[in-house]
Amino acid sequence: MISGKQLRKSFGHAANGFTTVFRSEQSFRLQIVAAFFVLVLALVFRVTHVELIVLLFLIASVLILELINSIFERVLDAFKPRLHPIVKEAKDMMAAAVLLMSFFSLVIGVLIFYPYVNLLFS
Repeated sequence: MISGKQLRKSFGHAANGFTTVFRSEQSFRLQIVAAFFVLVLALVFRVTHVELIVLLFLIASVLILELINSIFERVLDAFKPRLHPIVKEAKDMMAAAVLLMSFFSLVIGVLIFYPYVNLLFS
């Protein structure tokens, strides 16, 4: 069983990690702003519970993948600070993963919001 002290310490580490990535990664901050915008739209349009669950899942997926990308880059830099071709390829592939997740999240978001926006303008 985890004690209250250990739990607070774990949450403290998580908060430090969140603060670090928020301060150091512009792309993470941009994703946070986009997530806020999407959630505001979801409230304004009163999306269904299922649509909200999908949007929350996509937001979480993009943010978590962005965190993993930041971790991955830091670990690679720690082991190979000079940009070795393999390190560059690995970083590029991780960035591509974030880009793909962001793109497909955008597409799904457009599909979710389109009927609401269309109704608004018709």
